[in-house]
Amino acid sequence: MFAAYRPILSLLRGTAFLLAASGLHGLLLPLRGQMEGFSTASLGLMGTAWATGFVAGCYFAPRIVRRAGHVRAFGTFAASGAIIALLTGLIIDEYAWIALRAFTGFVMAGAFMIIESWLNEKATNENRGTVFGLYMMVTYASIMGGQMIVAAGDVQSASLFMITGIFFCLSLIPTAVSTQSTPQPLQDVKLDLKGLYANSPVAAIACLLIGIANGAWGTLGAVYGARVGISTAQIALMMSLVVVAGAVMQLPAGRLSDRTDRRYVLAGAAFGAALFGLIVFLVQPRSGLFVLPATAAYGAFAYTLYSIAVAHANDHARAEDFVKVSGGLLLLYGFGTIIGPLVAAALMEWMRPESLFLATALAHICLAGYTMLRIKRRAPVPIEDRDAFKTLPVERSITPESLRLDPRTKNETDG
Repeated sequence: MFAAYRPILSLLRGTAFLLAASGLHGLLLPLRGQMEGFSTASLGLMGTAWATGFVAGCYFAPRIVRRAGHVRAFGTFAASGAIIALLTGLIIDEYAWIALRAFTGFVMAGAFMIIESWLNEKATNENRGTVFGLYMMVTYASIMGGQMIVAAGDVQSASLFMITGIFFCLSLIPTAVSTQSTPQPLQDVKLDLKGLYANSPVAAIACLLIGIANGAWGTLGAVYGARVGISTAQIALMMSLVVVAGAVMQLPAGRLSDRTDRRYVLAGAAFGAALFGLIVFLVQPRSGLFVLPATAAYGAFAYTLYSIAVAHANDHARAEDFVKVSGGLLLLYGFGTIIGPLVAAALMEWMRPESLFLATALAHICLAGYTMLRIKRRAPVPIEDRDAFKTLPVERSITPESLRLDPRTKNETDG
């Protein structure tokens, strides 16, 4: 049995290094930028640039892979990531970092899509759930591990930039030495906004608003932590706890949504995220003893929203349209992450560090309000006609290609 998973485990090792590099670099840049005196607007633009590059990568990376092949394209993406990481350590300039973050987002999208397509090629309908579960475990553990490396290093030195470059290089070894057959060509990504909204107005609007909130937090959470005076170790732990708390809460929230109208759970979780965001904004805590549990509680609600929104959309979609619908919602989420850092940076510059949570709360309040409005206008899908809820990986680390790993995708291949 173990031998059947050996090729997949090799690819997951490459994924682990890639995600560790992404988690480390994504936390290192705002912390170092904060120490260097970069403006809040520039730090927000770094997140916007990354998200823009990532969305662009989802569109254009498949063309590069088809032309160069999986192995050579992945080597190019991973090497480019290493070069960019080293350049950010050599060139300490906010405008250069903004441009480099856009390239990072692009190469990360391309690298993720290749590894995910390779994993999908090795998965069967019988073991797809296991492969998907392993991929989720690696995703969360690697991102958290990469972020915690920041706590053990010196943000003001070049060493962490070099470690990031090393991780990027290590990620290409498993695919470079693989003797497995090359996967099928990546499929082009398409976005049908009209179709997505017609299928589920709540899910379409929700994914855009969730992207705004999560993009703001993912980009400026570390900046908030630095400006309220908690230590680098506490900042790294805070960023990890938010994601982990959301991962833990996905299952109970999802199971609850299986038993009732998912929109009530979506609105309730959005309200909970808004509530904890407003508490932090109003109380203005300055101690890690308060900041850590408050932000973890925020993450427990905020990082369950995307999975519930996708599940609700797929309740209304045909089984064979799972990848199309989920991929479109992921791109809407990506567009939200482009907007979120700009809004949050403006509020933080205008008011105070806790205004980051005012930005997220506004998005979550809009989500809760719109969802409750739609509940009155459309009847829920009968419980017996729904698929059971399934958790999803961290949104910033998945592409439309990774959705083909989801166990629900077997419905498309069975026919």
